[in-house]
Parts: sequence; structure tokens; C-alpha cells
Amino acid sequence: MKDTIFHPKLKQVINNIEKVMIGKSDVAELSLVALLAEGHVLLEDVPGVGKTMMVRALAKSVNANFKRIQFTPDLLPSDVIGVSIYNPKEFEFQYRPGPIMGNIILADEINRTSPKTQSALLEGMEESSVTVDGNTRQLERPFFVMATQNPIEYEGTYPLPEAQLDRFLLKMKMGYPNINEEIDILDRTQKQAPIDRLDSVITLSELVELQDEVKEVYVDQTLKQYIVELAHYTRNHTNVYLGVSPRGSIALMKASQAYALLHGRDFIIPDDVQYLAPFVFSHRIIVKSEVKYGGKTAEDIVKEVIKFVQVPVQRAVR
Repeated sequence: MKDTIFHPKLKQVINNIEKVMIGKSDVAELSLVALLAEGHVLLEDVPGVGKTMMVRALAKSVNANFKRIQFTPDLLPSDVIGVSIYNPKEFEFQYRPGPIMGNIILADEINRTSPKTQSALLEGMEESSVTVDGNTRQLERPFFVMATQNPIEYEGTYPLPEAQLDRFLLKMKMGYPNINEEIDILDRTQKQAPIDRLDSVITLSELVELQDEVKEVYVDQTLKQYIVELAHYTRNHTNVYLGVSPRGSIALMKASQAYALLHGRDFIIPDDVQYLAPFVFSHRIIVKSEVKYGGKTAEDIVKEVIKFVQVPVQRAVR
């Protein structure tokens, strides 16, 4: 489902990103949905398809403080959240912020670092704060993490457990461009990278206002029930070992609110829920081993659930 109408300010952001990212309007929209809903994104795809460029373009478009963390096996938690260093002139410890103290964070190849370092980032994602030497420090709004992982190479990696995957609002893939899109990419990058010419189109304060607007988007009781029924059906599905938690239901509601605002509405409709459910639910489901080996994925099961659960017919407006 694609609306033709967009929120004016948010349409500017998408148009700006599309100056850099060719043929990835759906990924740009979903990334913006997660940012508006104050959630985070797990982007799983092969190297070289533009994952880093996507988050850089998003950060430039909203004039955000962008930080990139390259996760490696020897990375320490202090390399992410910062460290207190003793200053002999002042006779006290002074906090040196880590790269997590930014607005938009690219956590590159998050599965290549140890669980201890992963948890340092995930604390910030969940609590919007970090703890250094017993002191809790709040992260500034907006705070958005786009984590990437390579689905091809698993040697020497530390896969995120299900409890940590649940912290991501959306999980998605970018995919390869088609032939014409790739030719266009070569044309645009022949002389200068398009990202170098990109300017911001909205301010950080405007973005925070839009995040607050998302919370006011109306959700009809019938749609709340629809979201919960989708989640409940995953828990009782014969092919599922572990279904979607209540956190997943909340995530789908918040993502639907952000998607509605993106498309210029102050209420959500069933189409919003159906479109976003595979991106919100799939990484929260554990498929039974025998089913997985048979070729069925979590995405397939979510699509089955969407077809099975009855769609509310009452108008979701006030």
C-alpha cells in the first residue's frame, strides 16, 4: 500500500535521500518511519549495496550529528559509550564521550563484536541513556541507531540473541539495484559522490516536533485489537516456536502511527498495519527448526498470519 500524499516536510526528506539513494524509496520511507517512532533499524544485507550511504543521507537531511561505529572483535564497551579520564590539573575524573553520544548512529557489522560491547549499545537503544563508572548519562533527542550485519559470513561473529533483536523496531534488507538503477548510480558518482552535495531540509527541532506528533496519531480500538490478534496468532502458529511478544505489538502500533504521519494522516488504517507487520514481526519470531529447513521463513509466516486474521471493517477515524 502506497499513499500518493505525503507530509510536506517528510516528503522533502525522502526526496533529499533519493538524490543519493537510487531505487530505494521504500527503504528510505521505512528508515524515516523508525526515526519518527523513536525506534531503531537492523539492516541485514551484503556489503556494497549502500547501507552506510542510506544512514548518512538520512542524517544530513535532518541536520543530525552523525556517528559511525565499526564493530570489531576487539572493540570495548568504553569505545562505544566513552570513558572517564583523570585530569591531574583539576584533580577529578572527566568524562570523554564515546560515539554513541550522537543523534544518528551507524552501528556497522554489529554482529562482529562481543556480546559485552553489543550490550553497551543496546542499553542506549532501550533506555536512551548510558552508564559510565556508575553515572547515568541521558542521550539527546533524537537518538536513532541503524545497525548492519552481513548475512553471508558468520565465521567469527556473535549473532544477536532474540532478546536483543527485539530491541529493533524494524528489520529490513536493501537488495541489489536493477541494471538501469546501477547505471544511474555510476553516472551520479563519476565525478563526485552525491552525498557531498547533500544539504539538510529540516532541522533537528522540527524532527523532534514530528516525533511528538506521531504520539498523537489516532489509533482506533478496532485496530489495537487487530494488532494484538496478529501477535497472538503468531504465538499459536503450528510452525512457530516463539511468537511475537507484547513489545512487538507496541512496536507495530508505533510504527503504524509514524507511517500514517509520513503519509499525511492523523489516524492509522489497516493497510498501515499490514504493510509494516513483516518488517516489525519477522525478527521477533523463532521458526521451528524443521520448518526452517523446509525453506519457510519468518516473513512467510507473518504473511500467512496477515491473510488469516480478519481485517476490521469499521472506519478507523474519530
